[in-house]
Amino acid sequence: MLKMQIIGNLGKDCVVNNVNGKSVINFTVAHTEKFRDSQGNSQERTTWVDCAWWTDRTAISQYLTKGKQVYAEGQPEVRSFTRNDGTAGASLTLRVREVQLLGGREGGAPVSSGGYSTSSGTAGTPMSNEGPADDLPF
Repeated sequence: MLKMQIIGNLGKDCVVNNVNGKSVINFTVAHTEKFRDSQGNSQERTTWVDCAWWTDRTAISQYLTKGKQVYAEGQPEVRSFTRNDGTAGASLTLRVREVQLLGGREGGAPVSSGGYSTSSGTAGTPMSNEGPADDLPF
């Protein structure tokens, strides 16, 4: 089994679809890596991952909005295709098993996501049962 984990920001609001009576939440995660090239210049490379999460727990979709930072884990799939100009292309897709909201942007400033974790049917479940995130000692 292959397993992939990604932490990144959502490129746009998620979309909830119904396929053959089952719900799927589709979203795209961007991970940007900063590095120095052989001449010592700072460079950035962004990898986009299309995510599909088959779940009945679609209540979390209201929180999967553009700019939010998420952790997603699941099985990777590479899809090959032919572009309109005849050249070959490929895309990276993640069949999601777990999603965790980490934070994001609201009005341009980073914010906490409220500590929601979703894993195999526990959408919107707080990560801690000890009260609101404001009460955490860190």
